[in-house]
Amino acid sequence: MKMRLFLISVTIFCAIISSVNSCSPADLAALKAIKTGLTDSQLGLFNSWVGTDCCVNWYGVSCDPETKRVVDINLRGESEDPILTKSGQSGFMSGSISPEICKLDRLTTLIVADWKGITGEIPKCLTSLSNLRVLDLIGNKISGDIPADIGNLKMLTVLNLADNQISGKIPASIVSMSGLMHLDLSNNQISGEMPADFGKLKMLSRALLNRNQLTGSIPVSIGNMNRLADLDLSRNRISGSVPDCLGKMQVLSTLNLDGNLISGQLPSILLSNRGLGILNLSRNSIGGNIPDVFHGNSYFMALDLSYNNLKGPIPGSLSAAKYIGHLDLSHNHLCGTIPVGNPFDHLEASSFANNDCLCGNPLRTC
Repeated sequence: MKMRLFLISVTIFCAIISSVNSCSPADLAALKAIKTGLTDSQLGLFNSWVGTDCCVNWYGVSCDPETKRVVDINLRGESEDPILTKSGQSGFMSGSISPEICKLDRLTTLIVADWKGITGEIPKCLTSLSNLRVLDLIGNKISGDIPADIGNLKMLTVLNLADNQISGKIPASIVSMSGLMHLDLSNNQISGEMPADFGKLKMLSRALLNRNQLTGSIPVSIGNMNRLADLDLSRNRISGSVPDCLGKMQVLSTLNLDGNLISGQLPSILLSNRGLGILNLSRNSIGGNIPDVFHGNSYFMALDLSYNNLKGPIPGSLSAAKYIGHLDLSHNHLCGTIPVGNPFDHLEASSFANNDCLCGNPLRTC
């Protein structure tokens, strides 16, 4: 009798221990559905996804130590993880992201990035994950639209959907993500205009929307983004002029607008901005003269105004700039003598080629 009671006690104890060490049945079922939807034929990353304790030694899965609920999924095909380093290659994964992932309702980080072969759409139910802070799906073949109610993710700080095949428009609700700090939608097929109130994203420091099919003009509201340091709208179909407000942004250090349909004239306040270090306005239809507003605090690592309709002389004040690393004024309608001194004494002829009547070093003498 005592032996029977002992065995029953041991069984109950083991059951309790097993329950404590296991993740929730709902999370376990969701993870198994995710595994079923994805195929990793090279690295065997999912070989560790066995048993009932998904919180221990499941590759890319992390749990809250107290609740045992899954909070992070971090599956990145190009990383310094020992499994990838040992294989000597980047990973390849096919399949799609199962909507069952939305049952992981405590998820704060979702990274399924750089696998090259993952297709399908972004599960629309992801917008119900109210704790999500990082959503990173870069470097796949995901298609379809960005979920219209993406703005429901109020806690999101990073949204990275770059290098996919996403189409449709930028959802109007995106401006509701007041805590968003990093937005990368580059190299997709996104069309339409940027939301007029894009500037509501006051915490944003990087906005990378390049290599899409965006149209319309640059929203003036961007000038209200006091933390924005990097704005890249290059290689789209954006028209209109460069808003003066961009020149008033104190933190903006990189502005890439090249490869668009931008016209109008160069804002003087933009070229005289003391914080701007990289400015690329090449391959547009910008006309007028280059404002003569450079000064001793001008510090450009790169200033590219090539392939536009600029006319008149090269501003003499460029010689007063503290530093200009790369300067390209080629393929315009500039005329006159190239100033002497720094930075002109270290530039090559290609920086001034294909203008109407420029002369002087490093071109032909006047």
